[in-house]
Amino acid sequence: MKNAVLGVMGACLLGATVNLAQAGEAVDQLLDSYRQQGVESFSAEQGAAFWQQSFDGRSCTSCHTADPTQTGLHQRTRKPIEPMAPSVNPQRLTDVKTINKWFLRNCKWTLKRECSPQEKGNVLIWLQDQ
Repeated sequence: MKNAVLGVMGACLLGATVNLAQAGEAVDQLLDSYRQQGVESFSAEQGAAFWQQSFDGRSCTSCHTADPTQTGLHQRTRKPIEPMAPSVNPQRLTDVKTINKWFLRNCKWTLKRECSPQEKGNVLIWLQDQ
């Protein structure tokens, strides 16, 4: 029984490690794309500040909370939003297409415009360390 429990725990840890690696690959791919668009460097500090910043009463924290390791709540639908931090939610930041989709939607809702490559890169750098 003990070996079975250890085997299941090992499989879960291996799955989390694989997902974190996928998150790293997706983020690296996006950061490379942003560099090709002219961004020279990214800042986790600026990503954290952007996350907290209010844009006419809206911010990333409006739905995702100030702590990306916590479950958020969609402002309009009131549906729970799983944590953004890959350390807590290994599925986060693993798919470039999904990341792009949500950046587009959320930036347009929050900022009333698309986020710049600099802003996206800063947020990704910060989130991947959460």
